[in-house]
Amino acid sequence: MPNVASPKQVAASLTEFWSPRVVAEVDDAYIKVAKVRGSLAWHSHENEDELFLVLKGHLRIEMESGPVELGEGEMFVVPKGVRHNPVAEEECHLMLIERKSTLHTGDVVTEKTRSLSEQLRPV
Repeated sequence: MPNVASPKQVAASLTEFWSPRVVAEVDDAYIKVAKVRGSLAWHSHENEDELFLVLKGHLRIEMESGPVELGEGEMFVVPKGVRHNPVAEEECHLMLIERKSTLHTGDVVTEKTRSLSEQLRPV
């Protein structure tokens, strides 16, 4: 039986903000979902791009070159090495596509940083 998943339903079921969960793997990438509110942290991923897709709500990705505003159904790829800070004024649900080597908050560690083992926990 194929494994069918609804990223929207999984994201809605999460109880923690800024705690992404892996819902699938494609080659060397993880597909993650997250429920977010507030600000994460300024950080970068030196060797990995990061795709953000808004499943519900609105996300602002602050970058030194200026913010990117994403509405429901919109996506944006933060290029490797670019410092960014995701911000959601209200609850927002995301799907992320990242290489398996991508650290949650990149080159920065905060109280919101989640290890890969935390992200791989069953939903």
